[in-house]
Amino acid sequence: MSSSTDSPARSLSDSPRIFENDILDYFSRIDHRIPLAVYGPIVVALAIWSTLHAGALLTLVGLIGGYVFWTLVEYFGHRYIFHWEMPGRLGARMHFLIHGVHHLYPSDPLRLVMPLLMSAPIMMLAALLILSTCGSSGYAILGGFIAGYIGYDMVHYHVHHGETRTAFGRFLKRSHMLHHFRDPDHGFGVSAPWWDYVFGTARDA
Repeated sequence: MSSSTDSPARSLSDSPRIFENDILDYFSRIDHRIPLAVYGPIVVALAIWSTLHAGALLTLVGLIGGYVFWTLVEYFGHRYIFHWEMPGRLGARMHFLIHGVHHLYPSDPLRLVMPLLMSAPIMMLAALLILSTCGSSGYAILGGFIAGYIGYDMVHYHVHHGETRTAFGRFLKRSHMLHHFRDPDHGFGVSAPWWDYVFGTARDA
C-alpha cells in the first residue's frame, strides 16, 4: 500500500534528495532570499563605484544594458541549455540535475532559485567577460547583469509560491505554469517574456 508521500500532489512540492553525498545534497537547496542577500550588496557597490568613476548617466545606461544582457542569457540558457536532453545515462543525469528536477518537482521551495554553487560561477564568468571588454563602464553593466539575475530568481519564486495581484503578474504565472504543465517548448522567458515574442516561442493563446 502506498503512503501519502507517493501522491502526485505531494510530489509536486517535495524537496527530494538528488545526491548521495550529504554535503552536495545540502548545498543543492537554497532559501529564495539568499541570492538577494548575497548579490544585492554587490549590485549596490558596483553602482556606487561606477557613479563615482564614470558618472551617473553612464552608470544608468550600463545598468540597463547589463539587465538586457541578463535577460538574453536567461532566455537562451533556459531554451538551449536547461532543456537540452543530452544523450546517454550521464547526459540524462546532467539534464536532471540542471533542470529536470525542477520540472519533476516544480514547487520544491528550496530549489526554485539557483544554488550558489551554480550561480557563483555564472556571475564570475560574466564579471570576467564584461570587465575585460567594457572598460570603466563594465562595472555598471555587471551590476545590471547581476540585478537582472536577482530579479529572475525573485520572479521565478513568486510565480510558483507568491500571490499575483497584477495583470502582468498573472500573465507571468500563467505563462510559466503552461510551460511546466502543458507546453515545455514555449515560454522560456521567465522574467523577460518579450524575448519569446521576438524569437518565436510565445504561445498563440
